[in-house]
Amino acid sequence: MPTVIFVRHGRSSANTSGVLAGWMPGVFLDETGEAQAAALGQRLASAVLPVAEVVSSPLDRCVQTADLLAAALPARVARSVHDGFGECRYGAWTGRPISELAREELWKVVQDRPSEARFPDSAAYPAESMVEMQERALRAVRETDARILETHGKDAVWVAVSHGDVIKSILSHATGAHLDDFQRINVDPASVSVVRYTSRKPFVLRLNDVGGDLAGLRPPEKPAAEEGDAVVGGGAGAPDAVG
Repeated sequence: MPTVIFVRHGRSSANTSGVLAGWMPGVFLDETGEAQAAALGQRLASAVLPVAEVVSSPLDRCVQTADLLAAALPARVARSVHDGFGECRYGAWTGRPISELAREELWKVVQDRPSEARFPDSAAYPAESMVEMQERALRAVRETDARILETHGKDAVWVAVSHGDVIKSILSHATGAHLDDFQRINVDPASVSVVRYTSRKPFVLRLNDVGGDLAGLRPPEKPAAEEGDAVVGGGAGAPDAVG
């Protein structure tokens, strides 16, 4: 089945100012974030992965990240936007300082029992629960993965550029963890987390990878086990892996 490379957008102006950006328009990468996204594009290009498409959240910081990393890839690589990969809809929390939000009771729920957390609505920004965020993100993954499989085959690779909480919720599901445990996962700006979905279960290949060779993500020429099976004993790892 296709391999999905989940990329968090590079560092943004909201990240450095300590503001919860949510769906605010006009939040772009800072200089460091631009450099991170461009460097990630070079890593992907150097790995010579069969990337079929780069899909991004519609928000500016993700579209900018996708543009910068896609610039290093072959021109044939398709680009698209999917609302399902958009940031969590934080409602009335949108645009407020993190330091201020951390003093609210809802903050504790988000940290300890996120499956019970729903953000307050506002006139400017609609809100959703964290469960709703995870459900629509997983729908986006399933829809896109099925389309890539049909169009490009089981050895295809595609990139999803999204946001920290969204990617963490996807990864918690892929590991079989409850959403209440998703805060245990860290997803840094411009990091790579990789999942290969199969008919039986997902395999998590990378978590919060911020450097190094990505060539080991190339599909094996001859799989050692049936599709959907894990190699008993752990297997030999990627070809030519060192360390």
